Amino acid sequence: MTRSLLSRRALAASGLLLPAALLAACSDPAPAASAGGDSGSGASDGGGEGTGGIDTSGAQELIRATADEEIAALLPPEIAEAGVLRVGINGTSAAPLSFLADDNQTYIGSEIDIARIVADKLGLEFELKLTTWENWPLKLEAGEFDVVHANIGVNEERLQKFDFASYRAAFMSFLVKKGADFWLEDADSLSGRIIAVGNATNQERILTDWNAELEAAGKEPAELKNYSTDADTLLALGSGRVDGYISPFASLSFIAARREDFELQGRINAGWPDETLVAGTFAGGSGLAEPYAAALNALIADGTYAQVLERWQLSEEALTESRAHTKENP
Repeated sequence: MTRSLLSRRALAASGLLLPAALLAACSDPAPAASAGGDSGSGASDGGGEGTGGIDTSGAQELIRATADEEIAALLPPEIAEAGVLRVGINGTSAAPLSFLADDNQTYIGSEIDIARIVADKLGLEFELKLTTWENWPLKLEAGEFDVVHANIGVNEERLQKFDFASYRAAFMSFLVKKGADFWLEDADSLSGRIIAVGNATNQERILTDWNAELEAAGKEPAELKNYSTDADTLLALGSGRVDGYISPFASLSFIAARREDFELQGRINAGWPDETLVAGTFAGGSGLAEPYAAALNALIADGTYAQVLERWQLSEEALTESRAHTKENP
């Protein structure tokens, strides 16, 4: 694939290349609407700085990093010459991963912040491009992005086509009503409970496997409920129609931080019964995974990485080291 270096730089110089915040394009995908937001919008529910300790305004100060020439020298020549890192994000993801700020036009979130500081460390301009969970694999293979940040978990199937650079742990948790007299964390704790879960998600697979374990042991399985939107799920949880809601820790921690009536229980690796990590995702053989991991390790060492996770209250998913994951070295 050849990159249009001249046209991209010419656009940037002329001011016609839109700022990243205005461009509109896991583990498995998180729900599309944040707590209290419009169904399916992916937008913030308002509040700006100070609500739940998380700033959701479109004017928030960006966290930036300084370039490292030695790490930048590891980049594939075509990326280094273009001088741009094209980052695909899931435009229908949930807060705090990638979502619309209170102004309903600026995309913010942990996925965007991490990609931006990596671009800084590599000495590259940052270009944001939107996609969906269903379309990112095809668009990445077609060369529309250099990397995708969409809460993507490393697994054996994806390693057949893609390379990765890990940047966050991948946990699932349960959201429950505050003060619940039970604790959800494993198959036994779910016996006889009613649990909300997204349809065709990794978390649904985990619960299905747990139900099989319960039935094999002669115990009552959990009843699984699917709702079309996050708002409907939270309404069902708040009214007591379900006992808990399992989803990625990142999205549920954001909801719990902004709601006084809910709290989190349990922590399950998204790759259960194995383990997985959330990672920047590249076309296989692109040569980007190694320099990307090196940039992430430099950001971990200088504290910028921790700043991003602290901003979005995701420090519990912090890694002490990033590395490249490929088909040959999973």
